[in-house]
Amino acid sequence: MEKKMRGLSALAFGFVILILISACHSEAMTCPEALVILLPCKPFLEGALPDSPGFLCCLGVQKLTQEASTTETRRAVCQCLKNAAQEFHINLDKAKQIPQLCHINDPIPIDPNVDCNTLP
Repeated sequence: MEKKMRGLSALAFGFVILILISACHSEAMTCPEALVILLPCKPFLEGALPDSPGFLCCLGVQKLTQEASTTETRRAVCQCLKNAAQEFHINLDKAKQIPQLCHINDPIPIDPNVDCNTLP
């Protein structure tokens, strides 16, 4: 159990570092970067426990929303998340709960059925 907790702590620390590093560059966000930022949301999106997305997931969603500040970037990230949602068979009900549970306004949708070209 202690070994598992150390591993989870190291993983959480790694995600925080990745998020902080990504704040240091001004290039457009890539699809792999977006997926790494949202990796802490994976258990929640797959419908597994826990019942809430958790701090690191919410931090990632907030970071993704801030980084994708242009229409072009928002649409590209949206398409990335759309493709990932199709491939990984996420729980759409849980994906739709994340903005409210994380208190995020105007998030990029995680939905295989969204038309990304309609995003502002």
